[in-house]
Amino acid sequence: MADVQWDLREAGPRDAGCTALLLPGGMCGAGSYAEVMAEPALAGTRLVAATLPGHAGAPPLDDCSIENSARVATELAEQINADVVVGYSMGASVAFEMATSGGFTGRVVLLGISLSSKDEPAFFRGLVQLSRVLGSVPSRVLATGAGSMIKRTALSAERKRELQDDFRKNVPQDTTRALREYTGWLHRQVRPAERLCGAGVPTWIVHAEKGDGGLTDDERGTLEACPHTHVVTIPGSAFFLPNEAAARVADIIVEAADQTSSAESPQ
Repeated sequence: MADVQWDLREAGPRDAGCTALLLPGGMCGAGSYAEVMAEPALAGTRLVAATLPGHAGAPPLDDCSIENSARVATELAEQINADVVVGYSMGASVAFEMATSGGFTGRVVLLGISLSSKDEPAFFRGLVQLSRVLGSVPSRVLATGAGSMIKRTALSAERKRELQDDFRKNVPQDTTRALREYTGWLHRQVRPAERLCGAGVPTWIVHAEKGDGGLTDDERGTLEACPHTHVVTIPGSAFFLPNEAAARVADIIVEAADQTSSAESPQ
């Protein structure tokens, strides 16, 4: 296994019938899944949340591309015997790459994923592009903006502070590299929805009606027509899905886990 210093948070019985690996979004730490991990519906599931290398102060990889991040995350999934991989935002991109590369063949839940550059706001793409001129300044702006958005959520004051502290742990040089790699990955995608469908991996693609990005009409149509992808739209507005829609996310993980159990049951 690659020499990665993983920052892990675990919950649930180690001998559970299903293990889920939870990958946070960019600049977020493993603790960002605390609300999901506390949901009663997941009490019988082993949950392992892992901060992505180079985010929230975690040591970066020499190669911080989405493809390489997926390779090391696949190794972690194998180590913990994960049946389900859940990714949010950039973590969802890593999970997408795990599935479409053939590295992970279990169930996949993609929260707030962008499949192509058209799915990300022009402001975000432009800010990352400016990092080539302004260095780490744009990543500092993004971290500050994310921290401000946390304030608008209905989370407790304590949880808001914890999540904001994670954003402050980010090393601007590391996140700048990671964000450039992420936008580069988005630009490299050619018919990503078809690629995901072709992987043959049961997948749940989850977005809120407003707030966390989305899919192009062509991407949505392809995924809705695919026999093993499930497109889920959560009503209302939510940007931080693992925090603001934890109960619904937990239910989707349970659905994925149940399908895993059914597939493994004797006929």
